Amino acid sequence: MQLKIEVLKVLEEERGRDISGQALAERFGVSRNAIWKAVRALQAEGYKILAGQNKGYRLSEENDMLSAVGIADAIEHRVKGLSVYLHRTIDSTNDEAKRLIAAGKKGTALIVAEGQTAGRGRRGRQFFSPELTGIYMTFSFPTNMPLNDAVGITTAAAVAVHLAVMDLTGIETDIKWVNDLYLGGKKICGILTEAISDFESGCAQHIIIGIGMNYQTTEFPRELQEIAASLSPNGVNRNRMVARIVDRLLDILNGEVDYLAVYRAHSMVLGKEIIYERDGSKTEARAIEIDEDGGLVVEHHDGSRTTLTSGEISLRLR
Repeated sequence: MQLKIEVLKVLEEERGRDISGQALAERFGVSRNAIWKAVRALQAEGYKILAGQNKGYRLSEENDMLSAVGIADAIEHRVKGLSVYLHRTIDSTNDEAKRLIAAGKKGTALIVAEGQTAGRGRRGRQFFSPELTGIYMTFSFPTNMPLNDAVGITTAAAVAVHLAVMDLTGIETDIKWVNDLYLGGKKICGILTEAISDFESGCAQHIIIGIGMNYQTTEFPRELQEIAASLSPNGVNRNRMVARIVDRLLDILNGEVDYLAVYRAHSMVLGKEIIYERDGSKTEARAIEIDEDGGLVVEHHDGSRTTLTSGEISLRLR
């Protein structure tokens, strides 16, 4: 591993504390000059590392650059074989997950990027993904899950993000069925879940969970200004948030959280008049229940009911 990555790992572990160049040099068996060069390289990449005479080096508490080692160290669950990949810019973290699987990656992977050039939402919509201000991550894991059971993964991921945000910031987000999180009536997070399946067995071989969050984003394109917002937490760096989302997702996958109860309690659509789209036509109904599979039960004006397992809905404004 490159010396700068080793140095960054120590600075992440000791965030906010001074570590002398001599101590780092002795730890890695190199010269103090080599440590200085590694620190300069990290600073050039954007990491806020403070250096003072007779004090050593310290990763600033204000530093919010993502780092693979910082994320990995902050994940509390011990996931055997977990690989964390960090990219400055990538087309799509979900697409990268697919490439890794196609290349033979068999274990669990977390792909994180500072920015995306072709971030995607549902139905191929573009997800605005500017560098350095958002969280763009994909959690991919092998499975042998029946495809019908995999439908609820998006619901679970939405709850994982909701709980992670609550844990670290105390901010309560609202969940819009099926895959969006809102704050103050505006979207801050979208989730795109995909599966690589075996046609013969009818099971998913890999689940790919993509999460895009406006974290510290302050500028949006004109078409998004009225509908998108940013979480904008104080004092919670993105490494910690990514790690907590992973931990909360693993809690749910391990059966440690009644995620449907959380989903129902924080749904922004239950009891509301909605419009849903199916087969190209739009229908008005009232959202009345989230079923055990994460489907949305709606009631029409004639009293008939149907369960939506996919599709688009919007709240009907009176």
